[in-house]
Amino acid sequence: MMIRRARVSDAQGIAKVHVDSWITTYRNIVPDEYLDGLKYLEREKQWERNLQHSTAFVAENEAGEVIGFADGGKERSGDYPDIEGEVYSIYILKAYQGQGVGKLLMQAISKELLDRDIQSMLVWVLKENQSSGFYEKLGGKVIDEKHIKIAGKQIPELAYEWVDIDRIVNRDE
Repeated sequence: MMIRRARVSDAQGIAKVHVDSWITTYRNIVPDEYLDGLKYLEREKQWERNLQHSTAFVAENEAGEVIGFADGGKERSGDYPDIEGEVYSIYILKAYQGQGVGKLLMQAISKELLDRDIQSMLVWVLKENQSSGFYEKLGGKVIDEKHIKIAGKQIPELAYEWVDIDRIVNRDE
C-alpha cells in the first residue's frame, strides 16, 4: 500500500474510485436515478481539471492501481471562522475499507494542511453513511448538521471537526 500526491495522470483511477464508492456507499441514501447516472468519463474530466490545482493524495495497491483518494485545502464556506481547513472528499473502494487506508489518507491531508500552517479542519459526511464512525475514531466531533439536495431529495449531512489536526498525524491506533 502506498500513499502519494495525486497527479493529473491519476484522473482515470480517481474517477473510478469516486463513482464506484458513491454507488456502493450511498445506495439507499442517494436516489438511484442519480447514482445510476454517474459516468466514469465525466468524473475523469472533472478530476483532470481539479488535479491541476489540487491537494489530493491517492492510495495505490501493490499493482499500482488507485484504490482510494482524499482531497482537501482551505475551508470553503467561510461559515466556521475557527476552522481553517477542510477535507473535500475521501473515498476508498469497498474491498479496501477497514484496512487503515482511510487513516493514512487523512494523515496525508492533515500533514499537507499543517505544512500550510492550517491547524484545524472539518469534513462533511452524509449522516446515513455507514462509515461515519471512522471520523469519530480519528477524534472528529460533530459540530453541525445541514441538508443538501441530491436529485430532488433532501439528505442530512454532518460536519466533523478537528481543532488540532496534529492529533490525526500522530495517531497510532
